[in-house]
Amino acid sequence: MSTTALNDLSRIPIVQAPMAGGASCPELAGAVCEAGALGFLAGGYKTAGGLYQEIKQVRRLTARPFGVNLFMPQTGRPADPAAVEVYRHQLAGEAGWYDTPLGETDDSRDDAYDAKLAILLEDPVPVVSFTFGCPAPDALASFARAGTYTIVTVTSAEEALAAERAGAGAVCVQGVEAGGHQGTYRDDPDADGPGPGAPGTGLLTLVTQVRESTGLPIVAAGGIMRGAQIAAVLAAGADAAQLGTAFLGCPESGAHPLHKRALTDPLFTRTALTRAFSGRPARGLVNRFMREHGPYAPAAYPEVHHLTAPLRKAAATAGDAQGMALWAGQGHRLARALPAGQLVEVLAAELDTALSELAHRSTS
Repeated sequence: MSTTALNDLSRIPIVQAPMAGGASCPELAGAVCEAGALGFLAGGYKTAGGLYQEIKQVRRLTARPFGVNLFMPQTGRPADPAAVEVYRHQLAGEAGWYDTPLGETDDSRDDAYDAKLAILLEDPVPVVSFTFGCPAPDALASFARAGTYTIVTVTSAEEALAAERAGAGAVCVQGVEAGGHQGTYRDDPDADGPGPGAPGTGLLTLVTQVRESTGLPIVAAGGIMRGAQIAAVLAAGADAAQLGTAFLGCPESGAHPLHKRALTDPLFTRTALTRAFSGRPARGLVNRFMREHGPYAPAAYPEVHHLTAPLRKAAATAGDAQGMALWAGQGHRLARALPAGQLVEVLAAELDTALSELAHRSTS
């Protein structure tokens, strides 16, 4: 088994979230690592070869530990083809508006998981995390033998217990405040857990539940934008905090400029969970596309993701943020367009101040 501990991976208890779709690029991950935090690449939606090239780029940018995130294969109930076809007809007007055909629904539900797994086991990286499920115990044991630290994303104490039983090194506890996709293991419409319109579980409550249920180290994720919030999750029992939206606006981020500007644009006042863009619950800034299509989008991932991909690309090309998937957490209005290294330094200073204030209050 690997002897690596979570607090050995970075000198600051900050993890840059793996944001699929281009935001978590090598430049961002490398800058975060060089500043003393833990940077991540997002393996989702990439080919195995593309991921391998990005890993090589990060290794050229930093000698510090970094992580790679993988999407677990979708093993739940298959999508209803009829529901996907109805949604295709619903989106016909969007295809006409953006003058682009809708995407073909891919029958692959594993995101080249096996090929990416093989690359990461043949040429190990310091950390691998998983979203949308938990790997089999033998896969986690293989990573441990290779010296790779594993983190499994969870959205409930039950999922955390399953990750512990499987042999995960740590869990990333994702509260409902988090931007992007909810990492729940099951996405059946009638499954327990967060979904569009459902209240979900807040991060501090979820961290407490997981801390009382398992002995695994905890990375807390969901709406964290300031050092004082990092201090709060550490006080609740987390070992580190994972921030995604906070790094989205950094110049090193690969997010589209329209996406970056939208985080603090007064036109976008709130976030919501939606299936409109991918068929899986994901939190983003509420825009026209989400309002018009969210209520009708089926639980069909990744079919809906492939269906809407050309629309999202065309909207970005046209400079129309109202047709893009503007993933963001609930704290998006607190985003700061700082270089990634500087942002890590500011967050670390805020964390030190918050911890000092807490210590002073406890002794006064």
